[in-house]
This record gives sequence, C-alpha cells and structure tokens, in this order.
Amino acid sequence: MGRIMEHTRVAYGESLVEVGRANEDIVVLDADLSCSTMTSLFAREYPGRFFQMGISEADMMGTAAGLAASGKLPFVSTFAIFATGRAWEQVRNSIAYPNLSVRICPTHGGISVGEDGSSHQCLEDIALMRVIPNMSVLVPADAVETRSMVRYLAGDHPGPAYMRLGRPKVPVVLPDDYDYCFGKAFTLREGGDISLIACGQMAAIALDTADLLSLRGIGARVINMSTIKPIDAEAVREAARETAAIVTIEEHSIIGGLGSAVAEVVTEECPTRLIRIGIRDRFGTSGKPQELFQVHNLTPEAIDERIEKALGI
Repeated sequence: MGRIMEHTRVAYGESLVEVGRANEDIVVLDADLSCSTMTSLFAREYPGRFFQMGISEADMMGTAAGLAASGKLPFVSTFAIFATGRAWEQVRNSIAYPNLSVRICPTHGGISVGEDGSSHQCLEDIALMRVIPNMSVLVPADAVETRSMVRYLAGDHPGPAYMRLGRPKVPVVLPDDYDYCFGKAFTLREGGDISLIACGQMAAIALDTADLLSLRGIGARVINMSTIKPIDAEAVREAARETAAIVTIEEHSIIGGLGSAVAEVVTEECPTRLIRIGIRDRFGTSGKPQELFQVHNLTPEAIDERIEKALGI
C-alpha cells in the first residue's frame, strides 16, 4: 500500500561490507550461493576474509565453528532449508553446544521463495533453531531492521544466532532511525481491541490487516516480534492484559515458530484467546509468492476474515 520495497538479503550483503570495514575479525562463509545470499558483496570487498565452501553446508558450519574458536566472528550464509536441514547436527554440536559466536544468516526462508517449490520453501527453520540451547533466533521485518540487526550481531552478542532472511523485496515498515534492541518487541501501531503479533515480512501484512479491521471499528495493536528467542514475554503479557485476543502471523509453520513461542507465554503466564496464523502443517508448493500467500490464507483479507469468524468481531 504505497510502501518502499527493498530486499532484506541485499541489505544484509551491504551491511556485511559495512561491519567488515570496522572489524577485521569478521569473516564470511557461503555454500555456493553467494550471488543469491548477496555475500558476494563482501567477497568482492574483502576476498581474503571470504570462504566459498561449495555445496558442503555441514563442512561450512564446522569450519565456522573453528574460526569462531580461533577468535574470528563468522557470518555464515546459504538458503534456510540447507542451513537448518542439511547442517542441523553440526549447528547443534559444533556451534551451539560450545556456545560459539557464529552468526547463521540464511536467505530464502518461507513460501515467498516462490517457484522453486516445496524443496526450497523452508517452513520449519525457526522451530529447528529455536529448540537448540544457546541459539538466539531473529527475523527482521524489513531492510531497515536487517541493517540494524547485522550491526548488532557484529558486536558483543553472546553465543550463536540465527537470522532469517527472505528472497523477494518486502515493504519497509520501520523508520530510518530504527535501532534494533535484542529481545524486545517493537509496536508498529497502537490499538486496544486485539493484538496482532508478527515477524518478518508479515509485519507489513499485519499492518494492512489492521487497516481492514479499523474499517469495522476494531482497533488492532500491531507488534513486530523480530526476536523469536528469547521472546519478549512482557510484550506478550501486556497484549494479553490490555486487549481481548492475540493473533500471531508468520510465514512459517504454526508448529514451533512465532505462534508456538507466544502460546508458551500465554498458557503459562497470561491465559487469553490466541489465534495462530501461518502455514498449517503442510509443505509448500510452486507458485508466485502472492499466489502462495493466497493459497495459505496469509493475505490481509484472509486474515481479517479468519479473525472475524474466530472472534465474532
């Protein structure tokens, strides 16, 4: 709806160059996908600190662990399906178990990968990373937040982190002066009736859904929950106390992702009505991103209809 569109992966590649200029200990590894993940920008600027590992994701994670143990700060990139699927055991045992400062920053997460189809549409990665001890999980809403997250991860964040990026351009929803704060949600829009908690490009979808709800006199609070682990439990508790229901919106399976993380807080600390909107226990399929959003009922219109049916408002 008239917003500027930018690639989070391009913002990532450009930011790597920026933080690499300030810190010579930053190194970047990729698994033969640097032109897609945009780590090629870093490779062009700092060829001696870039490692093209080939189609060998498990080896790449082990190498990153060794570099981190030697005092370097590795940023590791490939597609989300390969970073969390093919290399999960190496991430768990070689990176997370010794609590090494490796930044795993894959692109092409979610159904917006599009025509590449189900084999490349990773809908489980947040769940796979969230369950690993010591692992932080981050999902930037747009290019502005991506740049701020990279600057944060280039600093003193303790231990490993997973930052999920996408393939297509997505709407910019955050102000230029936005400063990412680890573990803290950011309220994009105030509202007193229900709360929409979203991550990634679904933050823009949540804002558009709030516009539709407002036409029916419903005030929706929109919360960008870009840190999935550790989740901002206080923001969830406030939403539960101050609004009648919480709706989570994610481009990921509703099992193990943002919806599950919010549900864990709600059930233990602040019981309230909760609706989880995302991919409902199925694989993706080939198609244009917008077509797939319609298939999976992730458009503002479909979400508005789901809220109306579920809550009677």
